[in-house]
Amino acid sequence: MPTPAPPPPPPRPSEPDATAASPTGAPPPRLQWLTAHPWRTIAAVLALLCLILVLLWDWNWLKGPIERVVEARTGRSFDIHGDLDVDLGRTTTIRADRLALGNADWSDVPQMATVDRLEIGIELWPLLRRQTRIPGIRLIRPEVRLETGPDREGNWQALAGGGGGGSVELRSLWIDDGTLAFLDPDGETEIELEIASREPGAEDAAPPVVVSGRGRWRAAEFELDGSAQSPLDLQDTSSPYRFDLKARVGATRAHARGALIDAFQFETFGVQMALSGRDLHDLYPLIGVALPPTPPYAIDGQLAREGATWHYRDFTGEVGDSDLAGSVTVETGGERLMFNADLTSKRLDLDDLAGFLGGNPDDDEAPASAESGGRVIPDTPYALDRLRAMDADVRLRAQRIQTDLPIEDMDAHLLLDDGMLRLDPLNFGIANGDIRSVVRMDARDTPIRTQLDADVRGLDLGALFPDSTLAGNAVGRIGGQARLTGAGNSIAAMLGSADGTLAVGMGRGEVSALLVELAGIDIAEALGFLITQDRTIPIRCAFADFAVEDGVMQAQALAFDTTDTLIVGEGRIDLGEEQLDLVLRPRPKDRSLLSLRSPLLVGGTFSDPSFRPDLRRLGLRGAVALALATIAPPAALLATLELGPGEDSDCGGSYAR
Repeated sequence: MPTPAPPPPPPRPSEPDATAASPTGAPPPRLQWLTAHPWRTIAAVLALLCLILVLLWDWNWLKGPIERVVEARTGRSFDIHGDLDVDLGRTTTIRADRLALGNADWSDVPQMATVDRLEIGIELWPLLRRQTRIPGIRLIRPEVRLETGPDREGNWQALAGGGGGGSVELRSLWIDDGTLAFLDPDGETEIELEIASREPGAEDAAPPVVVSGRGRWRAAEFELDGSAQSPLDLQDTSSPYRFDLKARVGATRAHARGALIDAFQFETFGVQMALSGRDLHDLYPLIGVALPPTPPYAIDGQLAREGATWHYRDFTGEVGDSDLAGSVTVETGGERLMFNADLTSKRLDLDDLAGFLGGNPDDDEAPASAESGGRVIPDTPYALDRLRAMDADVRLRAQRIQTDLPIEDMDAHLLLDDGMLRLDPLNFGIANGDIRSVVRMDARDTPIRTQLDADVRGLDLGALFPDSTLAGNAVGRIGGQARLTGAGNSIAAMLGSADGTLAVGMGRGEVSALLVELAGIDIAEALGFLITQDRTIPIRCAFADFAVEDGVMQAQALAFDTTDTLIVGEGRIDLGEEQLDLVLRPRPKDRSLLSLRSPLLVGGTFSDPSFRPDLRRLGLRGAVALALATIAPPAALLATLELGPGEDSDCGGSYAR
């Protein structure tokens, strides 16, 4: 019989469902854990969300908020056209590509500043103390455009201030291939500078920068080269900021170097500044100071500013062949620019002053050139607009004058006030004497009205002709005066229209007998003096008195009286045409077989005078009657002459023909 099958195993009890409700209705165990630890649950959820956020995060999502913040604080559009990236850490690095800051509404160029890449590091912990520490900023190919627009407004001036509280510390700035442009259409200025950082030296706290650029400054060609400390060093107002910059504007060159303390306080600073160029006159369009034409110059001094006042102190250098030293102050806060200068020269070449008189200071040739038509008196017009553009107070003292003339020194004080110019005094030491004068020029109207008052005192006759064999041993003191008024915008025009008087004379003295005999054309005695030793003869007096009207000097009295010969003259000198027309009649007081006693004609021009006998009258001793009364100098000269005591000292008496 078959074996019976074993009975089936008893059924295994089923495991309870963790989520199923208990017979009492309590929550399942897992839900009980979640409800028992809610903060852990939230943290777990947040961690999960953060993980998802990190995996999916794009820093470019912050570009919009950043752009809006910058726009609110600057008042200009701001765009991040490239990527925005952040490397988190204790020092977090932010990188942004292709940034652009908008320009002023009036500009034709939409962007004021752009940069290919900006890298900036920020330390996070100091932010909790409201401190911003930036270890470094790196700018790659930044371009900044500064320009002026309507009413001379700069596009940088309208930027809104803004910004929160707290301190900002920036330690390093690196610039790769930077460009800074400055445009001022009204000022005819357009400059583009290239700026780049270089590795710092041992003395540099931050990378210094090198600068080079070119363009136009007030319509003149402009170039700049040099180096300076890092712009970040400007933050430390207690330490000097060093720089060395060289610029060229047209033919003018400037070299500024030194160190600034608190350089952002541009109202007060001082640097060493060297200036050189072909003509100080060229500085007017650059700095607004009207200076006369000069030969090439090179000076070096300290440039400083105190508010609206600029100083150029303790400069030394050369202008042409003259040395020059002193200090200059320019005040810009008034209605007109005020120029003050105290200048000295140990060796002044008189040719270098030609520009003050309207001449050409570069001309080393004779005063009258072919280009001037043979004229001697300068005829270059003064620039009236420049005389009226500024006021001035200038003192110039020259210890020694370099010239062919016997001028020894000079003391000049120029005052310019609202177009009224005075030279008071204008003094020259000449031939051991001096000429003291005052010149007034009224440039408020056209043409310029000029007045000259000059006094000649104690000029040594022999010193006037130091290189002359005949006149060098002459003895006597010369005095005189000039009172002239005229109108014209040049020296030539002023003298060509002058009215007034001019007189010069001398009292007792001595002169070469040979010179007197030659003047009297006494051939026999002249030959005798040439063969034997020359001697001197006493001078009783000499004088010339001219009335000046409309530029023509008419001789009122003209005489030269010695114990040997009396010379009297008449005629005129035309200052406008620069023509001479004088007749000198010598009358020897002794008898000589070959005494011709012919009148001498002085003619020609100032640049080419002639001195010849009147051949038509040779030998005609009685052809012309010359009645000579008492010879006496004009009363106006008496105070200036040293007549001396003794016989004939009054230049009196009469001489019968």
